[in-house]
Amino acid sequence: MHIAKTEYQGSVLSHRGGKIHSMEGPSLLLELDSFQKQVTDRFNELCSVENGDLLSLSWVRMLLDSFLCCQGEFRIILHNHRAQVLKPPLDRLVSDFFERSVKALDVCNAIRDGIEQIRQWQKLLEIVLCALDHKRSLGEGQFCRAKKALVDLAIGMLDEKDSSAAVSHRNRSFGPNNTGRDHHNSNHQHRSLRQSRSLSWSVSRNWSAARQLQAIGNNLSPPKANDLVASNGLALSVYTMNSVLLFVMWALVAAIPCQDRGLHVHFSIPRQFSWAAPMLSLHERIMEESKKRERKNSCGLLREIHQIEKCARVVNGLADSVRFPLTEEKEKEVRQGMRDLSHVCEILKDELDPLERQVRDVFHRIVRGRTEGLDSLGRPS
Repeated sequence: MHIAKTEYQGSVLSHRGGKIHSMEGPSLLLELDSFQKQVTDRFNELCSVENGDLLSLSWVRMLLDSFLCCQGEFRIILHNHRAQVLKPPLDRLVSDFFERSVKALDVCNAIRDGIEQIRQWQKLLEIVLCALDHKRSLGEGQFCRAKKALVDLAIGMLDEKDSSAAVSHRNRSFGPNNTGRDHHNSNHQHRSLRQSRSLSWSVSRNWSAARQLQAIGNNLSPPKANDLVASNGLALSVYTMNSVLLFVMWALVAAIPCQDRGLHVHFSIPRQFSWAAPMLSLHERIMEESKKRERKNSCGLLREIHQIEKCARVVNGLADSVRFPLTEEKEKEVRQGMRDLSHVCEILKDELDPLERQVRDVFHRIVRGRTEGLDSLGRPS
C-alpha cells in the first residue's frame, strides 16, 4: 500500500521524504527526526555489506545490534510523550505494536533453539577435525569415525519440512556414493529427526515460524494523514518500529534453523520513507539468496551453514574415495579440507555465544518495553 505525499499537504503536520514537520515545537520534531535518521543509518549500514557477508553470523549480530539501538530510542520517545500515548489514535497504535512484539518473543525462543542446533553441528565438526587431525597418521579407523560424525551431521541439518525427497537430497549433497543406502538412511533419519525435535524444540510442536511472521505483519500499514496529525507525528515512529520489528524477525527466520521456516512475508513499505530503500533492498537480496539452487533445501540461509554443508560435502567425498595407504596427493586434499573445516569451527566458536546473548537481550528488551508501555496505558502487563 503506497501513500501519496499529497495526502499530507495542507496539514498541521506534513510528511516529505520520511520527515515530519510539526507546529508542536522543536523538541518533538528533533526526537522524531533523530529516530528516523537512526533507523535509516542502521539499515544503510546493514545494506552496505557485500553479498558474501550478507547473512553471516557477524551480519546477523549487526542486525540485532541495530534493532536494540532503534528499540531503545523508540522507548525513550514513548516515555517522553506518555500523555500523547494515552490519547487516540496513538493508544491503539501503540497497543497494536505491543501485540506484535509479543509474537516476536516466540520467534526469539525458536531462534535460540536454532543456535543450540548449530552448536550441536559444531561438536560433530570438531569430532571430524579430531579424527583427521594433521598431527596424526590417517588410517581407516580415523576415516570411519569422521564418516559417522558426518552422517549424524547430515541428519541434524535436515530441513524442518523433512520429506523423503529432502532426505534423499541431503544424502546426495553430503555424499554422492550414499545412494545405495538412501532407503535405510531415510528411515533412520526420520526417526532421529523426530526424536531430536521433540527433545530440543522449546516452542510447541505445531508452532510455525512462517505463521508467526504473518501474524506480526498482519494489517501493518503506514499511518493515515489524520492519524499523523492527531498524534503530532508519533504514529510514524510506531509504524517505523513495527516495520523494523517485522524485518528483523523475518531475517532471523531466514538465517537460523527454526520450526516451519517460511519467507513469504509481504513488505509493502512506501519508498518515500528514508529507511525504506535499504530495507527493501535487503529483503530482495535475501529472497534472491533463498532461490539459489544450492540453498533451496537448506535449513537456514546463514552463510556459515552453507560453509558447513560445503565442507562436509568435500570431506565426505574424500572419505568415500580414499584407498589405504593414502597417496601424498590425497593426504594433501584431506589436510586442505580440514583447514577449511577448522576455519568454520573458529567462526562458530567466536560468534555463537555473543549471538545468543543478543537474542536474549532482544527478548528481555521487548518484554521490558511492553511492560513499561502497558503500565503507561494503565493496562495490566
